[in-house]
Amino acid sequence: MNNKITKVIFPVAGLGTRFLPATKAIPKEMLPIIDKPLIQYAVEEARGAGIEDFIFVVGDLNQALLEAHFGENKTLNATLADRQKTNELKRVNEASILAPNIHFCTQDQPLGLGHAVWCARDFIDAGESFAVILPDDLIQATPGCLSQMMKVWQDRGGNVVAVEDVPREMTNRYGILDVTEDDGRIATACGLVEKPDPAAAPSTLSIIGRYILDGRVFDHLDKQQTGAGGEIQLTDAISKTIEDVAFHGLRFDGLRFDCGSMAGFVEANVAFALAQKDQESDVRARLKRHL
Repeated sequence: MNNKITKVIFPVAGLGTRFLPATKAIPKEMLPIIDKPLIQYAVEEARGAGIEDFIFVVGDLNQALLEAHFGENKTLNATLADRQKTNELKRVNEASILAPNIHFCTQDQPLGLGHAVWCARDFIDAGESFAVILPDDLIQATPGCLSQMMKVWQDRGGNVVAVEDVPREMTNRYGILDVTEDDGRIATACGLVEKPDPAAAPSTLSIIGRYILDGRVFDHLDKQQTGAGGEIQLTDAISKTIEDVAFHGLRFDGLRFDCGSMAGFVEANVAFALAQKDQESDVRARLKRHL
């Protein structure tokens, strides 16, 4: 087994309807958490795990903005240099992804996460393992969540996902593992169920937005079979590989923020603001006015 994964897929073609009207013109993944857009946190996490190639599955509107954010802005760089704003220039340059390491493909219909990953198939070599990060799931962790998952993958291979225990009444919102072994940190599963009714859920261990996947998942995504909600579900395709590909869920060390929801987005901004030592006391004082 190749012990290195170098490619990540970011499915970012969604409309972000829960954040309208802000997301009418600004893609959800470009909404800021303090001073960086959501997608940059995801890219930084991937870079920290050794990823070299970044594949964005986009809709009709967001490719240009992503290219502008991650591309080189010579005018801005020159202005910052002239004004001796070296820290700002360094941060801007660190955010860049330059050719040939940035790639785009279009998801022309909202057919589900499995379909979004399938749209990136031409960038993944036959049999190659790759990562998937959903930027909505922002994770505050050191080392990053994907780095923690890489260590599990290098040790055990197969498919690895990030997992959390959820209240049983919420299992119908997630992909749920059918667990065979669980040491409290790494769970081995014999199956997956997408958004099961709480009474029928095989466990309360849910997948959140981090995946390391064996390339054989495309054998099943190619069939374009629909599942829960009439969508092409990534969990269904993963489940069909389990007889041939080991499947593990990692309870990562860190905090996850669901930035697809308004409350989670606000919470993430508060948490990341408090993590900035030069801002912490001021942020705390301002929050006390409202709490």
